[in-house]
Amino acid sequence: MTDLAHVTVSETDLDALATAEGTIAMLVPETGTLDPAAKRVNKLAKGTVAKAVASEAFEKLKTGEVLRLGFPLGMEATGISLVKLPKKVSALEARKAGAALAKTAAKGGLTICAGGHGQAAEIAYGTTLRTYAFTAHKSKAEDEAATVSVMVTKPAEVQAAYDVMRAVAEGVFFTRDLVNEPANHLTTTEFADRLVAMTDIGLDVQVLDEPEMEQLGMGSLLGVGMGSESPSKIVVMKWMGGGDEKPFALVGKGVVFDTGGISIKPAGGMEDMTMDMGGAGVVGGVMRALALRKAKANVVGLVGLVENMPDGKAQRPGDVVTSMKGDTIEVINTDAEGRLVLADVLWYAQETFEPVGMINLATLTGAIIIGLGHENAGVFSNSDTLSSDFIAAAAAEGEGAWRMPMGPAYDKLLKSRVADMKNVGGRAAGSITAAQFLQRFVKEDVPWCHLDIAGTASVKSDTDFAPSGATGWGVMALDRLIRDKYES
Repeated sequence: MTDLAHVTVSETDLDALATAEGTIAMLVPETGTLDPAAKRVNKLAKGTVAKAVASEAFEKLKTGEVLRLGFPLGMEATGISLVKLPKKVSALEARKAGAALAKTAAKGGLTICAGGHGQAAEIAYGTTLRTYAFTAHKSKAEDEAATVSVMVTKPAEVQAAYDVMRAVAEGVFFTRDLVNEPANHLTTTEFADRLVAMTDIGLDVQVLDEPEMEQLGMGSLLGVGMGSESPSKIVVMKWMGGGDEKPFALVGKGVVFDTGGISIKPAGGMEDMTMDMGGAGVVGGVMRALALRKAKANVVGLVGLVENMPDGKAQRPGDVVTSMKGDTIEVINTDAEGRLVLADVLWYAQETFEPVGMINLATLTGAIIIGLGHENAGVFSNSDTLSSDFIAAAAAEGEGAWRMPMGPAYDKLLKSRVADMKNVGGRAAGSITAAQFLQRFVKEDVPWCHLDIAGTASVKSDTDFAPSGATGWGVMALDRLIRDKYES
């Protein structure tokens, strides 16, 4: 797994600033007032800081943006970064400021002089998130993680807050690594092994193999992987840190590579289908975060791991499969495979654990990207309360989410002549009919959300907290939801 930045929190040491290497970061409010650390750096750098703060360039900065000064005279540091940040800002604004510092910092380490700022832990958290780089397959990659020193007036207090955030950051990194991995490295077996390895941090992990799934009647899921040499699996992760109450369930689509099957995709862009296990990756990251921070909640995470390949044994358009629930499905398009996987995992989760609520995540439809772009995931739900709680949690963590409509009028698009339903409903309302399909495998008394993360799981350009590629979207929002609504 990609190492997190080495972050140390210590009491402010003004004398150490003269010999600190790399980049030294100052927090400067809009008034331009310099705190003791900034005054010391200004003196060491022959008035450079005060001159920069009085400049038009600093005045034009927005909250959280950074002005970098290179190679200050009289100091060992190779750069000074001035971030415009008021003393009273939201946690998210402080986090974005920390990420901006990480993005602009040069090699050699980063020293952040946060003094008595009330959001110092959030600044460190944002910095940690933005130091991520996926270099596992680069032959000349640097092995050492970034080094960050945070100087504050109350180190014990900041350290305690940051430790909880660091656990979530590790979950985010875990998810990003999984989503970034090429499919020849992250097979269904390797994916399952990485999840099983989390028994070392306290999770209870079990794996269902194909014979067990056949016995359970999971014809919907098993049909998807028939053309692949990689065996289909379901991995069940349990974190029972609460009382005796029933758990909350997270369910993820884990298609480690999606060619589309017999309904094969165009060649252009097919390499991006290594990220089609993004939903399962998020579930794994959330479970890791909960275990590391010892969450006082009962949560189960279930992921269906398959590979969708064309082969002489592969499922065909027109085939009819029987789900664990007992409903029959006419497979019109083998490239609409994610819902077939989720159908059986959702039903198994409810039959086995009787969850108090359930959220599934999937890179399910291209249609959601057309509707919402890469800024928001689509939220579909049978519960106003659960959907509102999740959207609030996502907003608090800076992860975009937008509720989409559902309704029985869309069900007619899924009617089949030969089976109980079709797996696609045509181009119109493609994301909605996919959600309507999934809802058929959710019991009426179970609060449920379907999150279509096709547009947010992996992106082509940098975000506030991640470089291009996997974002880890959803780990922070789901951790916040569990923390706010389901911890004892």
